[in-house]
Amino acid sequence: MNLPPPPVEIETAPNPEAAIILLHGLGADANDFVPLVPELRLANGPAVRFVFPNAPEMPVTANNGYVMRAWYDIRSFESIERQVDEFGIEASCNTVRQLIAEQNARGIPTSKIFLAGFSQGGAMTYSAGLTHPEALGGLIVMSGYVPSKSFIESRLAPANRATLIFAAHGAYDDVLSIVLGETARDFAIAQGHPMDWHAYPMPHSVCGEEVAALHTWLGTRLAALA
Repeated sequence: MNLPPPPVEIETAPNPEAAIILLHGLGADANDFVPLVPELRLANGPAVRFVFPNAPEMPVTANNGYVMRAWYDIRSFESIERQVDEFGIEASCNTVRQLIAEQNARGIPTSKIFLAGFSQGGAMTYSAGLTHPEALGGLIVMSGYVPSKSFIESRLAPANRATLIFAAHGAYDDVLSIVLGETARDFAIAQGHPMDWHAYPMPHSVCGEEVAALHTWLGTRLAALA
């Protein structure tokens, strides 16, 4: 496994007061969601630092061992919770904790840090966010899922029991069925999390309506944290 290059960072204005750490999907990289920043139209609110980390490169078993950027190995696409790579999930959770600590050191408290992700990055958002020992500003899950309920249940952090979650999924997603998104939604709700859930007539992607809804949700959350 190779060490990844440093994260890509974009600030909406100088002296950011909040941060959004956005984790890319399987086989993508830090640049994948950079175009989302201007689309969210956050320039008129509090300054935000977007942090786009790169997952390490590793062989992915379910893709015949092909080496790609991944937050953890996927051993089978037949069932998300079958043969889960909990070691890899744990390692990436530690990476997320380090990224949060780096933002803390630069003056942004954990309460003003949002953890976000798409697809496998969304799976890491659930895994790292629900188990983080300090309260986060919120979680944003785009076309994501819970890779291991037992992993999260054994590590649930009381500090994040009330953390707000924005989650969206495509009704026509043929990569990660919306059933996986709904299952993750129900799991989070069962843990007591306020959930803002959206389903859109789209495949495994992000649509304009989703970006507009996220703009509204983020604007409200950032205003509340100011």
